[in-house]
Amino acid sequence: MAATRSSQPRAWQRMLSGRRLDLLDPTPVDIEIEDIAHGLAFVARWNGQTKGDYAYSVAEHSLLVETLFDRIDPKAAPKWRLAALLHDAPEYVIGDMISPVKAAVGPDYGALDDRLTAAIHIRFGLPAMIPSKIKKQIKKADKISAWMEATQIAGFSEREASKFFGKPDPALIADLTIVLRPPTDTRAAFTLRHGELLAACT
Repeated sequence: MAATRSSQPRAWQRMLSGRRLDLLDPTPVDIEIEDIAHGLAFVARWNGQTKGDYAYSVAEHSLLVETLFDRIDPKAAPKWRLAALLHDAPEYVIGDMISPVKAAVGPDYGALDDRLTAAIHIRFGLPAMIPSKIKKQIKKADKISAWMEATQIAGFSEREASKFFGKPDPALIADLTIVLRPPTDTRAAFTLRHGELLAACT
């Protein structure tokens, strides 16, 4: 007997903006920066296992990655800095899975992430797939951020963090520290930075 529509698993999520995002077939028109900023500001990195009075959010991490990306490639076009800021944007709906969980889930997680990333990129004027060179630079910034987070708030020794994430160039992290603040403050900062970069792209 064929399943009725009501008995089929729901694959969409209602956003605070009122948009209904289909996770199996996400479209750019259903993506709003306010939803992304809000979601990422309330998603904790490291499964929340960090020091401090506030969780270290994916939004805060994204702001740091964009800063590090700029230090790695100061001449990068604003659109690639925007791509760096949005590198974890799909996590506003699928959450932040630590690497061991991603490995356990398997390739389906990657496919879902790719679909959402493409829709988000198109929504904000970026190519669905960014050039491999830029992607590698963003990944480098991401690993440096992870090293900083691991050593400053997640309880790793520098030796242990360097084993997993690589030891960063001291010049790239000079004067940078992990910021812990209320989610509403991080949400505002992420939204503001997104607006600045989007304006610079036009």
